[in-house]
Amino acid sequence: MIEEWLQKLPGGDYPWLWKVFMAVLATAIVNYLVGRALNRLQVHLEKTHNVWDDAVLASVRRPAYWMIWLVGFSYALQLILQTSEAEIFTLLNSLRSVMAVLILTWFLVGLVREVEQRLLSGEYTRSDQPFDPTTVMALGKLVKTAIIITALLVVMQSLGYSITGVLAFGGVGGIAVGFAAKDLLANFFGGLMVYLDRPFAVGDWIRSPDKNIEGTVENIGWRQTRIRTFDQRPLYVPNATFTQISVENPSRMLNRRIYETIGLRYDDARQLRSIVDEVRSYLEQHDEIDQGKTLIVNFNSFGASSLDFFIYTFTKTTKWVEYHAIKQSILLDILEIIHKHEADVAYPTSTIKLQQETAQQIEQQAANGREGASESKSKAGSAKQDADENSHKEAE
Repeated sequence: MIEEWLQKLPGGDYPWLWKVFMAVLATAIVNYLVGRALNRLQVHLEKTHNVWDDAVLASVRRPAYWMIWLVGFSYALQLILQTSEAEIFTLLNSLRSVMAVLILTWFLVGLVREVEQRLLSGEYTRSDQPFDPTTVMALGKLVKTAIIITALLVVMQSLGYSITGVLAFGGVGGIAVGFAAKDLLANFFGGLMVYLDRPFAVGDWIRSPDKNIEGTVENIGWRQTRIRTFDQRPLYVPNATFTQISVENPSRMLNRRIYETIGLRYDDARQLRSIVDEVRSYLEQHDEIDQGKTLIVNFNSFGASSLDFFIYTFTKTTKWVEYHAIKQSILLDILEIIHKHEADVAYPTSTIKLQQETAQQIEQQAANGREGASESKSKAGSAKQDADENSHKEAE
């Protein structure tokens, strides 16, 4: 019945033209309806706060349009193929499969990217803290790599290539590649260990006592990690290095320590006990000192020129600048406590004690020296007087 109706239309000698027109029209209508449905769905999903539905909606729109047009045009080409002997359309099924795989890959990669961006933004976390950037980026790279490799294998299979031989070649060739690129693989697995063990993350301040490495982690790649040193120079460290060295992560410290030794003069020995007690009481009442950690203020030793006591405590903050401001304030307040007790901080001095006979000899030598100096001075005065008299006589 449809065939008879199409033959009655203008151009009825070519009814497949009308079929192609109707297929394209239907494709356009479906594309419009899908767009309207996605817009309504977006309005509904904006009322919720879920990372997955927002990511799916953001990544599915354009691939869905392309998929609809792919189906519509492929059907239209099938109609043309039924009345044409052109050999170019014999690859229609393979090309359609390849395009479908590419569009699906586009959607999945976009979905992974949208989820990764939303997790890193911190907008979708209950605690208002973003997920660990290192873990999110690592999983994102792994999933996207797996999607792309799988898509390539499916495309090869759709084009008529046997992926069995490719996989077999990959197994045999992988051994040779492993020997040729052992450093590259070592860096790859080193980066994988960093992702799994997470000794540090992007943004952490790290340093190594084994290597001259210190700075802030900016990026953790598959082959190397980029660290920004404190003088703002980029430092690129191969990931395999982190499997062989010790890494310290000061960014994860819970507190910062104040450990200082202060020396008083020996003349202030009587005030030492009261000074130590008042300093301890001062620290126990300080708002910036963590009272849950060890706090010690004790007389420690008899120094060469001072009576030494030390303070050992921890601040609540771990921020570098704030810590130093607190430490400066505490040390200045301790200095005021010392001065309040009419004492002072000692400075290096030396005292020499001699035996009595030696001291007498030194004093005798000093007296003789003074007498010799007086005699020399008197002789010089007499010589000058004689010279003046001689000059006066000559003048007369």
